[in-house]
Amino acid sequence: MNINTPIRIGYTLSLSGPVAENTSSARLAHRIWEEDINLKGGLLGRKVELICFDDQGDAALVPALYKRLLDEEKVDLLLGGYGTNTLKASLPIVIERNLVLIGLMGLGVNIDFKYPNYFAIIPTGPNPNAALTEGFFELASAQSPKPQTVALLTADAEFARNPVFGARENAAKYGLKIVHEQTYPLSTTDFQPIIKQLKEIDADVLFLCSYLNDSKGLIRAIHDSDYRPKMVGGAMIGPQSASVKTELGAYLNGFVNYEYWMPVPKMNFPGVAEVLQRYQARAASEKVDELGFYVAPLAYAQLEVLAQAVKATGTLDNALISDYCRKNEFETVMGTIKFAEGGEWEEARVVQVQFQQVENGDLSNFRDSKVQVVVSPESYASGKLIYPYDPST
Repeated sequence: MNINTPIRIGYTLSLSGPVAENTSSARLAHRIWEEDINLKGGLLGRKVELICFDDQGDAALVPALYKRLLDEEKVDLLLGGYGTNTLKASLPIVIERNLVLIGLMGLGVNIDFKYPNYFAIIPTGPNPNAALTEGFFELASAQSPKPQTVALLTADAEFARNPVFGARENAAKYGLKIVHEQTYPLSTTDFQPIIKQLKEIDADVLFLCSYLNDSKGLIRAIHDSDYRPKMVGGAMIGPQSASVKTELGAYLNGFVNYEYWMPVPKMNFPGVAEVLQRYQARAASEKVDELGFYVAPLAYAQLEVLAQAVKATGTLDNALISDYCRKNEFETVMGTIKFAEGGEWEEARVVQVQFQQVENGDLSNFRDSKVQVVVSPESYASGKLIYPYDPST
């Protein structure tokens, strides 16, 4: 191969559609990595070029786009897209051609496929469905007096299924009784009737699994109601986003939710601060998430893993790259990553964050961990849980 020909890495992202805010953040982090690797001379002595197609958040479009990348664009390597739905849709063509795929932030994608050449860039460990929410239920069970009952409220969508499986498992593990389960359509805009119904049930813990827009609606509805579960949150997509934080401000107080990285000393992995500094310097002008905490470190690490495997093996051979990924550790801006069965991380690294004493929606409030307190696990904790839920604190 001519060394003047770039190594082309192809993938899709949902740059439009319901998760575009998150995927746009990933795309900027990928472009920063592309610039970095090329400043260092590229891979195997060749420049690197990322080829990214928009799958519009529609899983039905994904197989044809990956075939196009392989058969028309003739990319040298594939990269996994973002999220469970589109990653699952890409795997059949990847498996058919026996290729390696490193996917970004898909939960339990490989549980059914059991494909040995898939690797997950999401810190949910060997039991991903349970790991996402275990900290939430463990925290609840440790309070005094211990809460006894749980209500599950989740979006009626594919992405919610795995977290709900994990929530049921964790509720049982920590001795909490599920007294109500309810789903709502993603098109829901008025959550007041649902919250009124939940108040009548009056479970001690309210577990939520929601998407960007419905997360905002639920937080407002709970805050404005007189329903006060002792603990609320869990698996909400949205509160991680800078735009949601600035829009909701003090409405977020008391909510507990998962994160994968936060600006706390114990998560200051080598290189992450520098990547985020450069990301944030460009985020506003590129109209992407201005903080980048949720997606950018993982997206950058995704390509670090692929690059390290290519460099170590000295090849673009998918079988050799996959074998290397299975057997070795990777040093990334998300710390050390080691893959285990199913391509999941050997150890989970999900943290639970509680919003505390948020005064307003000024972005500067959310640039550190003062109002976004890591309350679990203890190994990464930056403060203590405020219990029971009180929206004024």
